[in-house]
Amino acid sequence: MPLFRTGARSPQDIVRSLRDSLSQLDKNRDNPVSRKKSSEEVCKNLGSMKAILYGQGDQEPQQEQITLLSQEVYNQHILFPLIQSLSILEFESRKEVALIFSHILKRQLGTRFPTVDYLVAHQEVLTLLVRGYETPETALNNGLMLRECLRHELLTRLILYSDDLYLFFKYVQLQVFDIASDAFATLRDILTRHKIMTSEFLEKNYDKIFSHYQSLIESDNYVTRRQSLKLLGELLLDRHNFTVMTRYIASGDNLKVMMNLLCNPSRNIQFEAFHVFKVFVANPNKSHPVGEILLKNRDKLVEFLSRFQTDRSEDEQFNEEKAYLIKQIREMKKVSG
Repeated sequence: MPLFRTGARSPQDIVRSLRDSLSQLDKNRDNPVSRKKSSEEVCKNLGSMKAILYGQGDQEPQQEQITLLSQEVYNQHILFPLIQSLSILEFESRKEVALIFSHILKRQLGTRFPTVDYLVAHQEVLTLLVRGYETPETALNNGLMLRECLRHELLTRLILYSDDLYLFFKYVQLQVFDIASDAFATLRDILTRHKIMTSEFLEKNYDKIFSHYQSLIESDNYVTRRQSLKLLGELLLDRHNFTVMTRYIASGDNLKVMMNLLCNPSRNIQFEAFHVFKVFVANPNKSHPVGEILLKNRDKLVEFLSRFQTDRSEDEQFNEEKAYLIKQIREMKKVSG
């Protein structure tokens, strides 16, 4: 039997047939009988594409076939309508779309990634993936494909410097837990995966990005608040973000927020706030507003920290850090003269 004997169709025929079947599925979405037929045709075409990319049974994929298929994906601009149609596809078909997208995205020719080049030239596909979080049925599929894109610095840069970035500050606070958590995982990748590029972005856009980030720290959603505090601590302690960290911990208002969160009813939020608070205290070059606040509350802070989460006796690092902060705050009177 010849390899990939799917009606002896070429990659060009498969992609063209997929485009036509997606169009028919959209037209027939309100007709159960016709929709089922169109859906089966979409499924058949996706299966043929998957067989070329991943192989079938004991037969390995052929590089020539993969190259031809990938080229047809670009030539016929199938990615946009395919992702756009996710919400009307069957559950298994959605999973196959994500697998096909990820495989083609990873395709490499020398030092080039042809699909990355295609997405740079057709940024509407990235926008469609980002805004997929607004459709609950397909949000997780979109998130999976989007995070594959974020492995590539070029694509991450496009999102960082677009207005689409700020949509994530809405998506991470959606009521559906799974979608909000997935959106946060994507936001985290955007802000941490390519550290040098992201640090430059944060420096250039400090006011705008941190005004949005503040909304997460003040969110009524417990998970959002906890995750955003944890990520903030990681960002500030990353050596690539030294300039951003210095600016953040020079703000007396930011210090007040963290001091209030130390008293939050949730122990986990207290703990994450502690890891941000410690950066303010440990800074040897405190700004005047920060120094004034710490000095004014010196005695209360020493007493508070002495009683703070004392049941973490087995966490040696936490206890060492807490002891260090107490020492630093106690000695502030001497430092300030």
